[in-house]
Amino acid sequence: MFEPGHLHRASLPGQMEFSVDLFYEVRNDPKEGQMMHFRMEGHIGGKEFKDEFDLHRDTAFNFASVATRVAAKHGLPTNHSLIMRGHAEFDRMFEDIRDKLHAKPGETVNFDHLEKDGL
Repeated sequence: MFEPGHLHRASLPGQMEFSVDLFYEVRNDPKEGQMMHFRMEGHIGGKEFKDEFDLHRDTAFNFASVATRVAAKHGLPTNHSLIMRGHAEFDRMFEDIRDKLHAKPGETVNFDHLEKDGL
């Protein structure tokens, strides 16, 4: 389920049980500038978790990679994709992030941000 600022994913029959909510919002960091803040919470295999990460404005569109790593860190097998199963909702989230950041296709990426954001 997607709504602006929030994506919810839950397991399908036959998968390890999980329910994950991914919330996001724009924050302004005095040193780094505009950042997209992500908060993930829910349960994976019966264990509750909460995690957060920030991505620079120009790297925020790589959120799926980071969210997948965070979910794997908390026990979700990588073949239980949080993003690709509901690709239409992923596209809506991507567009919502673009709108929130006022980003345009083709804008440059600062390669230092890739390293800082762990991408």
